[in-house]
Amino acid sequence: MNSVKDFPYTLGQARIALQFSDYYSWDSSVIEVDGRYHLFTSRWSYSPKLQFGPNWLFNSEIIHSVSDRPLGPYHFQNVVLPRRGRQYFDGMNTHNACIKSYGGKYYLYYMGCTYGGPGFDEEHEVSDSYVLETWNRKRIGLAVADSIDGPFIRRDTPLLEPRDCSHWDCTITTNPTVAILPDGQTYMIYKSRSAVGMPLQLGVAYATRPEGPFTRLTEEPLFQRPDGMPYGMEDPYFWYDAKRKKFCLIAKDDAHGGPSITGYWGGGFYAESDDAIHFSLPDHPLIYTRDIVWEDGRHSTQGNLERPTVLFNKEGDPTAIFFSSGASEIPYSYEKPTFVLAFPLLPKEK
Repeated sequence: MNSVKDFPYTLGQARIALQFSDYYSWDSSVIEVDGRYHLFTSRWSYSPKLQFGPNWLFNSEIIHSVSDRPLGPYHFQNVVLPRRGRQYFDGMNTHNACIKSYGGKYYLYYMGCTYGGPGFDEEHEVSDSYVLETWNRKRIGLAVADSIDGPFIRRDTPLLEPRDCSHWDCTITTNPTVAILPDGQTYMIYKSRSAVGMPLQLGVAYATRPEGPFTRLTEEPLFQRPDGMPYGMEDPYFWYDAKRKKFCLIAKDDAHGGPSITGYWGGGFYAESDDAIHFSLPDHPLIYTRDIVWEDGRHSTQGNLERPTVLFNKEGDPTAIFFSSGASEIPYSYEKPTFVLAFPLLPKEK
């Protein structure tokens, strides 16, 4: 019998938490501070000519928006991590925000990269090989502040680097999601892959304090099949349930015709662990699909429902979940600005 409990919540009706008329927005991380809600997300300029494409890889910046209500709407406050020079690992792009608090400080984990050419804009389009070269420069960074309103001071070097080509995570480090325990021990799940065309996979690193240094806990990626075939997955969201003393994980099923945890591309699965290394799946790991219901009763199939992030109440219980999405049924094909979606999390009937 499977000892892992099914995810005890279901998604309520969707509403748009953040949207711009002149920017794409993607990923999100929400935290409550003194009764207000703070959303950290990435954005880049919207262009009908360029549409979605690799635009984000060359032009993204992390911003801060606020709301008096957990599900929004959220209102832009400021740019948190703008460009700062090509010589820095994150000098031309910041993305994948993950905001945490501990010990009176605020820790913003993120992905950054740089590039040397003209970039990708309405005047310049770049080759597929240059897109791949820039994609492979993605590294996890950290910025720290004494106030949720900043300023966030970032490091000049990555928090976690790829390993050499003998390892599965030799190309990138990105999509950080972090669980900070009450004593400051910090676990981070990240995304990487071994080569072009190989499945995206997840690894885990550990530090005795939120600012690191981080060391990997395993040689192999998480969620290996018994036959050695890798699952494709990305967009992890990770937390520690102090009541049950369990590490909990939500991630996107990203299998493209290969082994799949849920059998549904773009759906989310749930897993638990006692040590942040060995994760087990419940009897029903699929917890959402791309088919959603809106506040007005409409049904739609979203091209993407990605970068899940969970908001917790003061008791540590999940109350809402946020996603990146847009007005298209075709994945990654958006003719209009994308947005952040919010859903209340409703306890399942027992």
